[in-house]
Formats: sequence, structure tokens, C-alpha cells
Amino acid sequence: MEGQVSSILEMAQGAIKERVDYEMDRIIDNILDPNTKATAKRKMTLTIELTPDDTRCKISASIVAKSTLATANPVQTSLCVTSGGDDGQMVVAELVPHIPGQLFMNGKEQEKPKILNIAGMR
Repeated sequence: MEGQVSSILEMAQGAIKERVDYEMDRIIDNILDPNTKATAKRKMTLTIELTPDDTRCKISASIVAKSTLATANPVQTSLCVTSGGDDGQMVVAELVPHIPGQLFMNGKEQEKPKILNIAGMR
């Protein structure tokens, strides 16, 4: 049989290799993302499914490249149940590190805390 001996990764007009490269790009982007744990393991799985016909002459190949990425680091905040406003009704507010209105050395001012909108508390 005439033809160039090749890797399965080079078949399908290069689409298989393209999928592997695409998943590798996703993994590298995930590694460089500061919102993920730097040392978390990332994984790529290449599944090659081969299905021959009854005569064993034709083989249908299905290839899937799949990556498992590190999840984003959790975002942390602290909430406080307190009385809010003039009516004294209980609210849930985000804790801020300093007293609202306090000036910092750089001239910026501590913002007021965000109030959580909860049905039944308003």
C-alpha cells in the first residue's frame, strides 16, 4: 500500500492534533490564571474509540480530547447581621475593614458596606 506512514494525531486533515493543541492551550491558560491554585494538577485525556465494520475492512475512529482544569479559588468575604438605617430593621451587611468614611494614607475613603437584599428583611 502506497502512502506516508503517519501518526493517528496527524490524520483527519490535522483536526486531531488541532484538538489536542486546543486543550493544551486551555490548560496553559488555566495554569497562568492567578485565580486558580498554582500547584493544582491539570490533566488532558485523549479518548480514541475505534469501531470496525462487519468485514473488519473499515474502521470508524472517533477522537475526543478533554482537559480537566483547576477550579477557581473561592472568593471570601464576611457578612454581619445588624440593625440598619433609621427604622432599626435587621439587615445583612458586608463587613468592611475600616470605619466607613475613614480616610486612608493615599487619600481614599472607606466606602459604606454593601447591604444584602434579602426578601422578608426589607
